[in-house]
Amino acid sequence: MLNIDIMNYICRNVHNDADSRNTLTQREHLKMSKVWTPVDIPSQAGKRVIVTGGNSGIGWYTALELARAGAEVTIAARNEAKCEDAARRIREVIPTAQVRSGMLDLSDPGSVQSFAESQLEDSRPIDMLINNAGIMGLPKREVSVDGHELQFATNVFGPYRLTGLLLPALLQAARPRVVTVASGTHKMFKPGPITDFENKTNYVPMRVYAKTKLANVLFARELQRRGGDRLLSTISHPGGARTNLFAATTFSTKIAGILTYPLLQTSEKGAWSTLMAATLPNARPGGYYGPGGFLELRGNPVEAHTASYADDPVAWRALFDDLERISGFKYAF
Repeated sequence: MLNIDIMNYICRNVHNDADSRNTLTQREHLKMSKVWTPVDIPSQAGKRVIVTGGNSGIGWYTALELARAGAEVTIAARNEAKCEDAARRIREVIPTAQVRSGMLDLSDPGSVQSFAESQLEDSRPIDMLINNAGIMGLPKREVSVDGHELQFATNVFGPYRLTGLLLPALLQAARPRVVTVASGTHKMFKPGPITDFENKTNYVPMRVYAKTKLANVLFARELQRRGGDRLLSTISHPGGARTNLFAATTFSTKIAGILTYPLLQTSEKGAWSTLMAATLPNARPGGYYGPGGFLELRGNPVEAHTASYADDPVAWRALFDDLERISGFKYAF
């Protein structure tokens, strides 16, 4: 998901600061990038999966492939008609697919509560939650129904609350997994604590988005630390993918998307990183998966590297504590 800031980021080659920490050599990256595809997804039969934002783009292809592998998939999104249409389109491809839909607006705590309650009423374990839904680079600062900056409300506060509410059902599963979809843009944010979650006086659309994606990484890592061996928390990023996130973003970002179109991979290929993070049998706790090709923008998925700041447990705990304070919601580990 590219824009002018990200183009500059590529030109500066900021990936270099983490090369020495990467556990895989370039040769190993190239080898792995030719290996993993959705064909390698093991059977998901008997598993109950929730995919937020599964009505289109990366989320839809994620839901499709998990359903193809035998999982029972619930697509959660803001628009009921689009949810039902997404489920219908999966059944057209896979007539035997077990796919449901549910209304969920992550920016609205009431909607998150209602959706979570509807899932918990089922009384069955939830094997996997994929926090995929998000918004990107809104041209003007907007706020959620409870008054928070909308990108943080949707991309960070909502997934934090949803994961916590569904935690009892997740911990009932034999091998529960939570996948958080982040972005390579998290490396654009200046290393250091996220101190401004509202951005009232200095709203720069894509920089706010980048901060939300850094928060996603920190959240997923702290979730793993607190969950220990009771769950597996992994992270993915799609690289540069053609998704509908461009629809509501700034004019400059849309232009950048057009200019960099040859670098972008399809939504289907962009979903492969999420699918790898969701189904790889030996996925690393807190592991980060993304395209292994040019500047991690495209290619088959591999285990990638995050910004150095995202490796700091102190940063993970600080972010989690802030989310608890802001949301008023505490996890029941």
